[in-house]
Amino acid sequence: MFTAVQKNGIKSLTNGNHLELEKVEDAQVIPDTSGIVAEEMPVPAENVEEPEVDIVINNVVCSFSVRCHLNLRQIALNGANVEYRRENGMITMKLRKPYTTASMWSSGKITCTGATSEDQAKIAARRFARCLQKLGFKTRFNNFRVVNVLGTCSMPFAIRITPFSERYKNAAK
Repeated sequence: MFTAVQKNGIKSLTNGNHLELEKVEDAQVIPDTSGIVAEEMPVPAENVEEPEVDIVINNVVCSFSVRCHLNLRQIALNGANVEYRRENGMITMKLRKPYTTASMWSSGKITCTGATSEDQAKIAARRFARCLQKLGFKTRFNNFRVVNVLGTCSMPFAIRITPFSERYKNAAK
């Protein structure tokens, strides 16, 4: 497939595999390289412009302990924004700010998801511990650790997943 690029840098429209060159004057026809892996594309040295890649953190998962046994039924009856999941042996509690959800087990282990930074995750974890303290439990905030971070980014070039994963088997597990 080919794309026509005018001297002003605007690409003309393409229709599937056919190139429409109507009323395109002084156009240069170049091959479409969107399917090529990034390191295979030759780039002239004088036109090198570093594209910016923005990484956005979407979710930070943390875990911590409150070092006391939790009566899940009592928390479900007296707590706010709580769901009791008896079949799983846990409760889920939600906060509005920062917008997070905690899964709590009777052993005192808590997993917190939904934060967008490590600082937000720690603040949310401490707020969950404080909510339990207000319900009458002798909580002690302990063993806080970030377990997982999920981030996304948009690449300035196309990536064909299948050829990429075949070529870099060790890295694409």
